[in-house]
Amino acid sequence: MGPAFSWEIAGLSLLAVLAAAGITWLASLARKDVSIVDSVWALMILLAGVSYAVLAPEGGPRETLVLVLAGLWALRLSGYLTWRNWGQGEDRRYQVIRARNQPHFAFKSLYLVFGLQAVLAWIVAWPLMTAIAASETAAPLGWLDGLGAALWLFGLGYETLADAQLARFKADPRQAGRVMDRGLWRFSRHPNYFGEACVWWGAGLVALGAGAPLALVSPVLMTLLLLKVSGVVLLEQDMAERRPAYADYVARTNAFLPGPPSVRPAPSSDSSPIAKNLKEQP
Repeated sequence: MGPAFSWEIAGLSLLAVLAAAGITWLASLARKDVSIVDSVWALMILLAGVSYAVLAPEGGPRETLVLVLAGLWALRLSGYLTWRNWGQGEDRRYQVIRARNQPHFAFKSLYLVFGLQAVLAWIVAWPLMTAIAASETAAPLGWLDGLGAALWLFGLGYETLADAQLARFKADPRQAGRVMDRGLWRFSRHPNYFGEACVWWGAGLVALGAGAPLALVSPVLMTLLLLKVSGVVLLEQDMAERRPAYADYVARTNAFLPGPPSVRPAPSSDSSPIAKNLKEQP
């Protein structure tokens, strides 16, 4: 995958992530809530990188760079999701998965939810592990590392600001039932997901600077997850029925990439495919 990369050490890091997922699964059984996996997702990615660093020979500056950036990202995201979901019960997305996989969902969730999340977290962590492996060979930091770190920090700041703006909006009782279309949410419907994608493309650039182009699988996978699986598509189902104003928001606002709002009429609820496939802002 790249200079000095060890699949043996990477395999051991996967075992560490799977163990963490198993412990979280046991906690979910006690809570009857598998959505707690969201709070540990970022920590599992960080664990993959940290365990690789611990098991590998002595590293260098690139190892320090990626572990500091990954730690900031993981602690911020895990803390925010834990705070946001505290006392809310199981997320509706997981309630649907639970209903579709009865009977014995408690056992099935071990591999359908926690095992799958662990493997995905390990793949997403490839840029961290490959960058750490390159540190072991004293590969010097270069312009790609600088560009990647800058994009990483930009994405972290962007998603943090977007989450803060949405949290403040939801906390205001005067905004009940209204659509958040202010701040960064004026320029795209999912600015937090855009920031998240920037984080992982930044990590991918650092991995590329370390001579590990295969690690670009990670940002590609994360972008696909955000756009097509657990992000935009899933969160926008049924939203038009819950908040009629959302159809107008969709008509004038980009879904993912930030851009100036357009001025065009909202599609009718009968003809718009989006109006039939919307759910809720994250």
